[in-house]
Amino acid sequence: MAADAAATASSSVTEEELTLTVKWSGKEYTVRVCGDDSVAELKRRICEMTNVLPQRQKLLYPKIGNKLSDDSLLLSQIPLKSSLKLTMIGTVEDDIIVDPVEAPEIIDDFELGQDEAVDIKDKEVNKQKLKRRIDQYKIELKAPCRKGKKLLVLDIDYTLFDHRSSAENPLQLMRPYLHEFLTAAYAEYDIMIWSATSMKWVELKMGQLGVLNNPNYKITALLDHLAMITVQSDSRGLFDCKPLGLIWAKFPEFYSSKNTIMFDDLRRNFVMNPQNGLTIKPFRKAHANRDTDQELVKLTRYLLAIAELDDLSALDHSNWQLFTDDNVKRRRHA
Repeated sequence: MAADAAATASSSVTEEELTLTVKWSGKEYTVRVCGDDSVAELKRRICEMTNVLPQRQKLLYPKIGNKLSDDSLLLSQIPLKSSLKLTMIGTVEDDIIVDPVEAPEIIDDFELGQDEAVDIKDKEVNKQKLKRRIDQYKIELKAPCRKGKKLLVLDIDYTLFDHRSSAENPLQLMRPYLHEFLTAAYAEYDIMIWSATSMKWVELKMGQLGVLNNPNYKITALLDHLAMITVQSDSRGLFDCKPLGLIWAKFPEFYSSKNTIMFDDLRRNFVMNPQNGLTIKPFRKAHANRDTDQELVKLTRYLLAIAELDDLSALDHSNWQLFTDDNVKRRRHA
C-alpha cells in the first residue's frame, strides 16, 4: 500500500502542470510546462516566446543552484514549483548561419533494442508529450496538401546538406541530385522538411539551395526544433525526436502512418514512429564526396517503387536497398 501511494504521488508530481514566469530583457513571459518535461523542453518553450535559441539561454534561480544548466533533468527532479520566477540571460542570434555549426555534432547514433523502442513509443508519458506538442505547435502550409498523395518528411543536416564543411557558395555543400530527387518525389509525395535547428535557419538554408522557389516542385511545410519532443530511454537517457504523430494529427484527412515515410541520418529521430523511418547515409565532407554520392538517385527509385503500395508502414525500410520493382509487384498481387 505504501509503495502504491508513493507511486501515485510521484505520478501526480510528474503530470502536474507548472506555470512559470521567465524574466528577460525587461519583460516577463508566462511559460506552462509539466513535471515530466525536461529542462531542454522548458528552454524550447521559452524559445517559442523570445526567439532566444535554447543553446543560448542561461536560466537563473538561486535556490536550485546550477541544476537548470543540465538539459537532461526532468523538472520534477529539480524540483520547480508553480508560480516560480526565473531569470533568463541570452540574446537573439542575428547571425543565424552559425546556429547549427555551434550545435554539438552527433556521430554516435545509437541503436535502441526493439523492445526498448516499442516501450518508448507506447509510454503514456510520451503520448502526453506528443498531445501537448500537437496543442502547442502550429504548422504553416507553404503549399496545399494534395489528396491522394503520400507524404515524404526530410531532415536537412547530413541528409540534404553538409552543414559542417565550409564553402564560398552553399550550393557546393548541397547533396548531389537534390533537385532531381525532389522533382521526381513530388509526383507522388507531398514534401515536408523537418530540421532540429531553428526555423530561421531552415528558411535561410532552403532558400539558399533554391528549394523553396523551385518551379518543378513545392514544399508543403517546414518544421523546426520546436516541433520535437524529449523522450527517455533506459539505456541512453533523454534525447529529442521527431514524432510524425504531430503531422498526422494536424492533417488527418491527408496523412497517416500508412502513407508517410521519413528520411533522416539519425534513426533516433523517428523512435516514436520506427515503422515510418528510413536511415539515410550521412552526406559529410562534401568536397570529397559530391562526385560519387548516389544516395538520392537510389532513394528516388525506392520512393517511386513503393508509391503504389497501400501501406508503407508494413515495409522494412532498413532493407530499402534490396527493394526492386519486382518486390512491389509481388506485394501488390499477393
